[in-house]
Amino acid sequence: MDHEETMHPTDKIDIFAPASAIPVSDESFDCAISTAVLEHLEEPVNALSECSRILKIGGIAVYTAPFIFNLHEEPLDFYRFSKYGLVYLFETTGFQILGLKALSGLWVTFSIALTHYLWKFRRKRGWVRMFRPFFILILPFAALIQGMAYLLDRIDKREEWTWMYLVVAKIISTPKKQSKAFPVVPQHVGSMSA
Repeated sequence: MDHEETMHPTDKIDIFAPASAIPVSDESFDCAISTAVLEHLEEPVNALSECSRILKIGGIAVYTAPFIFNLHEEPLDFYRFSKYGLVYLFETTGFQILGLKALSGLWVTFSIALTHYLWKFRRKRGWVRMFRPFFILILPFAALIQGMAYLLDRIDKREEWTWMYLVVAKIISTPKKQSKAFPVVPQHVGSMSA
């Protein structure tokens, strides 16, 4: 599924619709997967509410969402998400968090930022042109930096600098079935073992 103005290839898209208004019946699916999409939605809570509507009770949603990452697909890049923000969004839209995992620590996040920064120079004009012959070195340098960062992340497992979170959640109620008088209130941050 994607919207009609997508910048991605469209040959394998089954449904063109906004994530907040998917043209299918309630409780149509057992599973939903969304990778690095929430940050591109003007109203991510509406998209999660719609996901809870189209999932069967007990259905599973698997999402990834960035925390520290460069702007991309501009101007449709609106948000970054902390683990607390993700728990709030999911639990207030009828989901129970089964797992929430940071996908990196400081070193992998740093290496991703550095390699994205260096890779953007390949398109630059002007004085940067004189360095163009060295751009062939970016790929091996990026591989080396990311390999070292992966090893350092295994030594230092702190997650407050993650670039992305993985959320696995189960639908426990749909927006229509939630009591307006007693909305779902986030109780805790779930964890997922490595």
